Amino acid sequence: MRLRNKPGAYDKINEHPDRVISTPADFRGNWKKEIFKNENPIHIEIGMGKGTFVNGMAKLHPDVNFIGIEKYTSVIVSALDLTLEQALPNVRLLNIDANTLPEIFEQGELAQIYLNFSDPWPKNRHEKRRLTHESFLAMYESVLVKGGEVHLKTDNQGLFEFSLESFSKYGMIVKNISLDLHKSGIKGNVMTEYEQKFSSKGNRIYRCEAQFR
Repeated sequence: MRLRNKPGAYDKINEHPDRVISTPADFRGNWKKEIFKNENPIHIEIGMGKGTFVNGMAKLHPDVNFIGIEKYTSVIVSALDLTLEQALPNVRLLNIDANTLPEIFEQGELAQIYLNFSDPWPKNRHEKRRLTHESFLAMYESVLVKGGEVHLKTDNQGLFEFSLESFSKYGMIVKNISLDLHKSGIKGNVMTEYEQKFSSKGNRIYRCEAQFR
């Protein structure tokens, strides 16, 4: 589905270069020093939508730097509005495609990656587009610290089962698997806007953590 462009989105983004980093490759290897001005670990969310999760996590974990990644300009501008409203010092946004991660971060620069309600690409011929396909896992491994983690949340059972198998085949350690997150008693769960929508309809939310060895 093609997203409708929002009038003035590019202008709004360009007005806040301190929040939406326009030339992220310039900071490869120096995100902590040049952008966040600290030595705290960096976590990223790929496909952050309207920014509810990344801002919520940043508020809950002030000792972690968070970067929200969203390739659609019409969506990231909504995340920017929320980020400006929250005014948290440990949040930055990138209007990029996830395939460019190795150009933007060097090996070991990231500590954790969040994949929340990613497109399930249900057709078999599209499995390479799923963000938990082995090709993406290899890319994540190239930018994460040794032992870095990928945290997944989805309401799509097919994607969840595919992801568990993909993580396992890649040799990752899969832990904290939840087949019904909101009945698991987990603490500190920050919901995305999709999670709020789906859970309100009674949809089951699946979650797991996968760690590189």
